[in-house]
Amino acid sequence: MTQPTVGDPGPDNRTAGASSRSPSLWRQRDFLKLWSAETVSQFGSQVSMLVIPLVAILVLDAGAFQVGLLATIEFLPFILFTLPAGVWVDRLRRRPILIAGDLGRAVVLATIPLAYAFDVLTIPQLYVVGFTAGTFTVFFDVAYQSYLPSLVERDQIVEGNSKLQVSVSAATIAGPGIAGVIVSLVSAPFAILVDALSFVGSALFIFAIRRHEQEPNHAAAATGAPREGMRREIAVGLRFVVGHPYLRSIAACTGLANLFMNIAFAIYLLYAIRVLGLSAGVIGIVFGIGNVGALLGALGASWAAIRFGVGRAIVWSAFLGGPALLLLAIAPTDAPVPFLVASGILVGISAMVYNINQVSLRQAITPEAMQGRMNATMRFIVWGTIPIGNLAGGTLGATIGLRETIWVGAIGSCLSFLPVALSPLRRLQTIPAYGSAGPPEAPAGATGSG
Repeated sequence: MTQPTVGDPGPDNRTAGASSRSPSLWRQRDFLKLWSAETVSQFGSQVSMLVIPLVAILVLDAGAFQVGLLATIEFLPFILFTLPAGVWVDRLRRRPILIAGDLGRAVVLATIPLAYAFDVLTIPQLYVVGFTAGTFTVFFDVAYQSYLPSLVERDQIVEGNSKLQVSVSAATIAGPGIAGVIVSLVSAPFAILVDALSFVGSALFIFAIRRHEQEPNHAAAATGAPREGMRREIAVGLRFVVGHPYLRSIAACTGLANLFMNIAFAIYLLYAIRVLGLSAGVIGIVFGIGNVGALLGALGASWAAIRFGVGRAIVWSAFLGGPALLLLAIAPTDAPVPFLVASGILVGISAMVYNINQVSLRQAITPEAMQGRMNATMRFIVWGTIPIGNLAGGTLGATIGLRETIWVGAIGSCLSFLPVALSPLRRLQTIPAYGSAGPPEAPAGATGSG
């Protein structure tokens, strides 16, 4: 989220399961640096993911609507800036964008403990920090997903994504527990320093990558071809995703899943604290144990694709997320922990098997010159529903009740798998290279400058 040869391997006829395979990524130093950067950053991010809402709830006494609004503002940049970010990622080298994104987030997060130390921390500041950090995240994430295919061979994409997701899984298992311990030892605002420092560490690892990254527009510059306008390049990316049967169904499925899951998760902490009566430490432990499912999913994603076919692996993993959320809705107040842990395990397995296989498929069937715009368009669609879900969850939590809001999110999540289940994707056995049978041709301009 390296490669034995220099340069983009380009579209070819190899698949993820081809017999002629490249050396293991364990031997690729630049990939290991990227992996290390992701690991450090993910551990820090898991701390902030839990601690920032706790700052709002425990330090600033925020209500359901304010907590939902905070989550909404954090994802608002994915609506405003994702599509332009995709164009810039295709125009510029990705490594400097990754470094700038890490350092920018480190700076803005550090303002929270600073303001708390001077007793001037407010909810509006959390909103500003959330929006600014989210903006840096937009550029980082689009560049990050577009960077991997240029570092590894096409038949190494699933391996690369699996290794990166193992780090995510390990962080989700240990991070919340670490966050709970840190909050118990120091105040919640100072725990955010861990995340700020993790972004600095991530930037240093990415800076250490030595493989030369080719200027994306070098060919157009050499021929004197004019650069297309921002709107046209955004339109090309939109047409490519919407016109592709695999990408279109994945976008619809993921967008719906994010919408309904975030209706539930927007008020999850409030639900756990005020309805189920759990403490911050217990919540951290519940998250950590439940997130073992994410590690299992990351380790088993490739196996699922080989055993059932990549299409069925995507469909069934998408289906599993809905019933998993029902366990949250039925959790009893006298013994909620087993239900929350089981839900976390199933959600983790579902998310990791789904994400690794669908992201690897997207990267493999998209030309190098379209990676930024494809990823940006997908992020715009699938992450754009997150603030809507967060805002809806906060509003519903303040009006119909917290448990009732969990029910709304769970029932909606049970239907989100339908776009992939009803698409040609369900019959796909292996991940194809771009240009092989299945994907349509790229629209005009897809492999041009930009």
